[in-house]
Amino acid sequence: MTVTAVPETAAVAPPAPPQRTRRWAARARWAQVVLYAVLIVLAIIYIYPFLVQVATSFKTDAEATADPISLIPSVFSLAAYERLFTRSDFPLWAMNSAIVTISVTLGRVFFVSLAGYALARLRFRGRGVIFALVVAVMAVPSVVLLIPKFLVLNQIGIYNSYVGMILPLLVDAAGVFIMKNFFESIPAAIEEQARIDGAGTFRVFWSVVLPMARPALITIVILSFQGSWNELGHFIVSTQSPELTTLTKGVASLASGQLGQGNQYPLKLAAAAIMTIPVAVMFFIFQKKIMNTAEGALKG
Repeated sequence: MTVTAVPETAAVAPPAPPQRTRRWAARARWAQVVLYAVLIVLAIIYIYPFLVQVATSFKTDAEATADPISLIPSVFSLAAYERLFTRSDFPLWAMNSAIVTISVTLGRVFFVSLAGYALARLRFRGRGVIFALVVAVMAVPSVVLLIPKFLVLNQIGIYNSYVGMILPLLVDAAGVFIMKNFFESIPAAIEEQARIDGAGTFRVFWSVVLPMARPALITIVILSFQGSWNELGHFIVSTQSPELTTLTKGVASLASGQLGQGNQYPLKLAAAAIMTIPVAVMFFIFQKKIMNTAEGALKG
């Protein structure tokens, strides 16, 4: 019996008609145009309040009251900025915020890195329980801890001082969580060679592992800087002296009308605009680094 092989023919789809191809291309272009239009509208919605803030800070009090949302001042005035820097405690507020923010950022980067490395690499009893508690702390609203913070700070004698403002912010549960996960992504074999050469645990951490964690460290720097710069609740319960007022407390006082009469829109919005500059600069400088959190582990 002879079996005749039937040649297989490749199923080739017929080419699409030119008119249909042009229609698809036109639809794709229109979809892209609509998408960009929606994104532009959303961007304008989000950025418009900031533009109003900046524009109003250069208005006079009368114009800001009469037309608070216009973007072009009819009379360009620097009176609000002059008053902030020459006739208010704004420079003192800025200095206090800078001292606290820089101290908290440096301290938090160091301590959360140590804690993250210990939880990721060191083997000790209760490690899992400690990490579970760290995760649990992340779920606790910060407002719940305000009264206990005040009681503890007052009891140990550091209330109304720089130490009381800085010390409770030096460790952050989210930072420990980020650093632990990043350290676990670094191959342990990299550390073994250093240990063979006689390096101790801290030397391995400081000289080998920490330089590889630069993307995670930059993330912690940005989050710590932003969080401590914009912190308000903790500073309310940790200080009462006017000499220790930070920008957030000072601007909140301006917004509530405690430091003057009338609307004072230019003064309030000028203070708010200046306050946003450091955080914005940090994000613009490090935005690419904060996205590439796997860079260090891949290079290792």
